[in-house]
Amino acid sequence: MEKKPVIRFEGYTEEWKQRKFKDIFDLLTNNTLSRAELNDEHGTVQNVHYGDILVKFGEIINVKTDKLPFITDESKALKSDFLQNGDIIIADTAEDTTVGKCIEITGISDIDVVAGLHTIPCRHRGQYAQGYLGYYMNSSTYHNQLLPLMQGTKVTSVSKSALQDTTICYPIDIKEQAYIGDCFLKLDHLITLHQRNYEKMVSTKKSMLDKLFPQGKAKVPAIRFEGFEGDWGKKSLGAIVIPYSDPVEVPHSGYERLGIRSYGRGVFHEYVEAGKEITTAQLHRVAAHNLIVNITFAWEHAVAVTSDEDAGKLVSHRFPQFSMADGVHDQFLKYLILDARFRHHLLLSSPGGAGRNRVLKIPEMLEYEMRIPDIEEQKQIAGYLNSLDNLIELYRIRVEKLKNIKAACLQGMFV
Repeated sequence: MEKKPVIRFEGYTEEWKQRKFKDIFDLLTNNTLSRAELNDEHGTVQNVHYGDILVKFGEIINVKTDKLPFITDESKALKSDFLQNGDIIIADTAEDTTVGKCIEITGISDIDVVAGLHTIPCRHRGQYAQGYLGYYMNSSTYHNQLLPLMQGTKVTSVSKSALQDTTICYPIDIKEQAYIGDCFLKLDHLITLHQRNYEKMVSTKKSMLDKLFPQGKAKVPAIRFEGFEGDWGKKSLGAIVIPYSDPVEVPHSGYERLGIRSYGRGVFHEYVEAGKEITTAQLHRVAAHNLIVNITFAWEHAVAVTSDEDAGKLVSHRFPQFSMADGVHDQFLKYLILDARFRHHLLLSSPGGAGRNRVLKIPEMLEYEMRIPDIEEQKQIAGYLNSLDNLIELYRIRVEKLKNIKAACLQGMFV
């Protein structure tokens, strides 16, 4: 069988070379220092901890830009081999099959770096393009070789001796290796860029939610759109929403149900197959632009405002709905109910034991008092926050697409 990848750069057709791990790498010495023996502030020797390989870093680490901890007592680093650019550091222990995840180190110049607890540092012989081995050894093509070599139950590990007979495949032409490494580096750069934009928008929204709504005893928000003035009026929730019900018989041919995520994270849809329907006589049809709450998990902030996409979905009696009274914009209420004070009120209105067995008392929920402006100001606020949500979703989708592209390339560009 020819050793050629499915996805390949134009102009390259040669079969890839295959060699054993032991014929490519020399093993280096690591230390066994715990987190307590490291610090993030000062030192002359930096340390690569296995936990950071598993959780914090990707396939490539640049010590100039990626923050590594320092060894507090530098004399304890003397028994470890100092790392060089291009070295591979493998995490030999994890709580699952991520054991064997590794990083390729770059950016070493004027500071010493060593490999730490539960790592297998190794240095390749010969010449390999930057990034190639780091991405290859984290691909499923290579990592799948480690699965039968893993040992342990609660903690999974892979030994140095077990790695020796694993196979490393690579293109003979170092330029092809460089193209592959550069391709993944650019993908990672794009993912990081859009991830930062996503996090920035999430942070902006959180900040604006505090500033666009009155806090504490204030009668007006800290930031207000031009043209609006005067105190916001105080009303109970029961004065701005109206109980809504649209009961239907339980379908026996399958239906879509609506659920509510906890912690104010919106709703989801789930198809219920025929024969698995709820064992009650009635369900309730969801309408768009309604306040809806899960009375069992209201104390976990399982509350939302429905959209056009939710209309027609079915819920049980445990999901009461409320339509908007005159002068209340549903999209404004969608953001108003995200307030931490409202979540606390839902908790107080849901008596029960220490576990999750709590049920919301609707009359008590409706007693909650909130400040709201006139309808036009509500629309301005909701429109602005909706635009932030749209940007957040845009960046989330971009990150997800780029990650999917990277996963497909990791699958198709190696053999």
